[in-house]
Amino acid sequence: MIQYSFDHNLQASDVAEVFRLSGMKRPFADLERIQRMIDNAHVIVSAWEKGKMIGIARAITDFSYCCYLSDLAVIQQHQQVGVGKQLVQHVQDRIGDECCLLLLAAPGAMDYYPKIGFEKAENAFLIKRKQ
Repeated sequence: MIQYSFDHNLQASDVAEVFRLSGMKRPFADLERIQRMIDNAHVIVSAWEKGKMIGIARAITDFSYCCYLSDLAVIQQHQQVGVGKQLVQHVQDRIGDECCLLLLAAPGAMDYYPKIGFEKAENAFLIKRKQ
């Protein structure tokens, strides 16, 4: 049975392993940076099975108007069974109905997000990170 938690004391090594096993491009070898990502997020929901983290949603928000879903990662063997959708639903429940939820999708995930309720936006702009 998969359990979802807002309250887990997350370790950078667990989060890095989920990123690595999900196939996401994240700096999973830089545990210090992963820890800063954890420490500075406003909302983190993790998915667990048999004591092992299998998924994570990490977001930055003002809890009033908008929320940026910066990470949605599920290890590959648990993908396509609803874990990602549940993680997003938990984030939405936490931020409330006044907030929009937005994200930047990896090219390989463009078909996934409409399936779980996201609308494609054509009016976004980005200044990419240098590292």
